Amino acid sequence: MATPLRRLLPYHQRYKGPFWAGMAGLLLARVFEAAIPLYLRDAIDLLVRGSAALTDGTQQIDAAQYALLLPTLAIVACVVLRFVFIVFSRRVIRRIGVAVAYDLRKRVYNHLQHQGPAFFARHPTGDLMARAINDINLVRQLVGMGLRTILVIVFSAVVGFACMLWLAPGLTVLLLLPMPVIGIFGWRSARLVFARSLAVQQGFASLSEQVQENFNGIRTVQALVQEGHEIERFDRVNQSYADRFFELSRTNSYIQGVMPWLGAFSTVIILGYGGAMVQSGDLSVGTFVAFFTYVSMVLWPVRQAGQMVTLWQQGASGCERLFEVLDHAPEIADAPSGTAPAEIRGEIALQNLHYQYPGARGDVLHGIDLAIAQGETIAVLGRVGAGKSTLLKCFVRLLDPPPRQLLIDSVDVRDYPLAQLRHQVVLVPQDPFLFADLLRNNLSYDHPERDDALIWSAVEDADLRNTITAFADALETAVGERGVTLSGGQKQRSTLTRGLIRGARVLLLDDCFSSVDTETEERILRRLRAARQGLTTVMVSHRVSTARHADRIVVLTDGAISECGSHDELIERNGWYAELDRAQRRRGRLLDALGQSGAGG
Repeated sequence: MATPLRRLLPYHQRYKGPFWAGMAGLLLARVFEAAIPLYLRDAIDLLVRGSAALTDGTQQIDAAQYALLLPTLAIVACVVLRFVFIVFSRRVIRRIGVAVAYDLRKRVYNHLQHQGPAFFARHPTGDLMARAINDINLVRQLVGMGLRTILVIVFSAVVGFACMLWLAPGLTVLLLLPMPVIGIFGWRSARLVFARSLAVQQGFASLSEQVQENFNGIRTVQALVQEGHEIERFDRVNQSYADRFFELSRTNSYIQGVMPWLGAFSTVIILGYGGAMVQSGDLSVGTFVAFFTYVSMVLWPVRQAGQMVTLWQQGASGCERLFEVLDHAPEIADAPSGTAPAEIRGEIALQNLHYQYPGARGDVLHGIDLAIAQGETIAVLGRVGAGKSTLLKCFVRLLDPPPRQLLIDSVDVRDYPLAQLRHQVVLVPQDPFLFADLLRNNLSYDHPERDDALIWSAVEDADLRNTITAFADALETAVGERGVTLSGGQKQRSTLTRGLIRGARVLLLDDCFSSVDTETEERILRRLRAARQGLTTVMVSHRVSTARHADRIVVLTDGAISECGSHDELIERNGWYAELDRAQRRRGRLLDALGQSGAGG
């Protein structure tokens, strides 16, 4: 439980200067606070003596009043200085909390940028959002307000006990009698609060995940009229979170209610025994009042212990959840000493390539042998689940192939630095994704300041010019979240433009024409053929009309190559590819006939 908190120390030590300044401010504030009862003691004793002198008929009233002036001024000065140092220390230490939260948030975000698909499969988006926002906020509260409260408790206890021992050692020993009970209760309470705080944060993560998933799929929900079902699902998750929160609140209320009662025993002891000492003359009235003030100063931490336990354990559980993420090293990283050339030519060799997803029983790809020459265009076809997309992800190490099974320019793909590999080998994914930004910034995402001529050249190759010029703001058009203002085909051509604009030595197209009509696709492929002379292209498709533009066609069946050759060669072999060609031709003729029938009717 303490380990995550200790791991915050490197973040905290970056701000040692402000921390020590804040500590000094807190200590000085406690010192001036502790001085007030001493001056108060002197003032009360002077008043008591002055009252006795007046009763005796002596004329010492003026002298007593003058003597009161010094402790009164001293008390005022201590109050002012205490206020100054409290304000100073609060500002400094709370800024440390904000700074540590900033550093943690930045590190978590940077760390997530380098995680692979397996990590995100295990950690839903809502859970990661909860960790990056809610858990870090709990850590901020701990490092800021929590740290300051701990320091106040320590300084108050140390300074207060020192003054109490100096004033009345016997009373101070009596005050310590309930402390073991308070300590045991606090320790047991801390464990309970930690467990329930962790449950609350996990519940918040589930709630965030549910909301995020629902908003992403709201069109599907509405199209299938499942709003009621989704509301019921949300109610269950929401109720679970509320129940966990109520459990934590009940625990906190119990702790914060019991702690003051435990501290009250000490107050009763002091009133009883200290009052007797005053009556017997062993303790002056001023000393008793000063001592009782120190009791309040020392017992304040006891009264605050319930809140402090809650704050501390919530921060500890937040730390634990954060470091669960930070401790997960990226599955895919740069090789310690890569030997890759700076420039990729585009010659690719697959040598008995196998790939198995983590936790899966069998290989998705097995025994693939294929040599792709520089400048060659390869089409990959196969049934759903044949391993086509998996193969392309291995090229750019979104999935990590085994060593020496995928070579680019005779160099193991794992030896290339990831940044270099993914800059020169570009994957255009099957599912287009656009950011909630201007169209220009989406098309030129990797380099927003890119020259317009380069952008329009790629736009032309992706057959997107007419679409963009039809927009009132052209490239400055805001596309909305996930490109909601564009059609499926427009989004696919936009992501294709994003891939083409980089002039990659190797271009991987993962069925990125599925939402584009065949005529548009035909125009795009002709332009790509002309624009990418001498550059390597590998494209996954389910259309024969796409595949016939390739130099060679590879058919995958259950993760292995079952057919390989040109369009004409595969048609002649009369295998699965030839069967697909006949089926798509029949479908085309049927659609043409239906179109003509509709036009005639």
